[in-house]
Amino acid sequence: MISALSLPLWRRWCRETGLVDDPGQRKIHHTPIPLAGGLAVLTGLLAPVLGGLVALRLGWFGLEHAGFALSHGFSKRGLQLVAILVGAVGMVLLGWWDDKYELPPARKFAGQLLIAALVAAAGVRITLFISNVAFSYAVTILWMLTLINAFNFMDNMNGLCTGLGAICAWYFAVIAATDGQYLVTLIALLTCGALAGFLPYNFPRASAFLGDAGSHLVGYLLAVLAILPHFYSVENPRHLAVLTPLLVLAVPLGDLVWVVVIRRRLGQPFYVGDNNHLSHRLVRRGHSKTTAVLMIWLLAALLGLPAAL
Repeated sequence: MISALSLPLWRRWCRETGLVDDPGQRKIHHTPIPLAGGLAVLTGLLAPVLGGLVALRLGWFGLEHAGFALSHGFSKRGLQLVAILVGAVGMVLLGWWDDKYELPPARKFAGQLLIAALVAAAGVRITLFISNVAFSYAVTILWMLTLINAFNFMDNMNGLCTGLGAICAWYFAVIAATDGQYLVTLIALLTCGALAGFLPYNFPRASAFLGDAGSHLVGYLLAVLAILPHFYSVENPRHLAVLTPLLVLAVPLGDLVWVVVIRRRLGQPFYVGDNNHLSHRLVRRGHSKTTAVLMIWLLAALLGLPAAL
């Protein structure tokens, strides 16, 4: 609700400040579209958390046990939560800067790298089965950069990136809730809800776009949601469970690998956009853009189902 209610306000602000996507090459719209989605999604993510913290501080929770549980959780993993939210704000600011001024790829990549490194330094890191700090930092940063750019690449049709993000976040919420990992569930449901609130403005017809601010935010949040859960532990030694994020995120990761391979074969820089994404190929096969997006959503839902089960 917060995401949906804040979107018209952010959309007006974007028009007044010139933060719009103008028609041009490889664009399907004919009028400037406000790049307000990332700001609305971030609002839908931050407001409930901050509101919950204020309510907790003021003792508004009626159940004593619930208040104690929340206090214990925030005190135990408060640093991680703050780092995640600060990283989310950083990604939106970086994407907003790119939307506004079209940053050179190297400068944008450097910003992504810096934010990923800061979040990893706060303890949000991949460990797998190797107890090596340098390896943990390296693989965490690489994973974040991969997901951020994968979702940035997928933001090429109305509702595609938004819907994929909501589906993937929902699966991470279900998986984490089943294992009693409530911080992951919290962030995943907030992400899913914030994206669902924005989706009606973005699909099937768009009155607002995610922009780089939004696609950076979605990719970052999904990367974090894949890092935080304990898919493997000594008490629950499921080695194959570490493949769970790969199933949930198979569509954006697969599309990223596909287009990078094609661009290398064509001798093009991997960061230069083209029309070789899965969505474009479905349209070239005769499907409408709306049908193509729905088909990709369905594919993501089907691939994520085994992970949840």
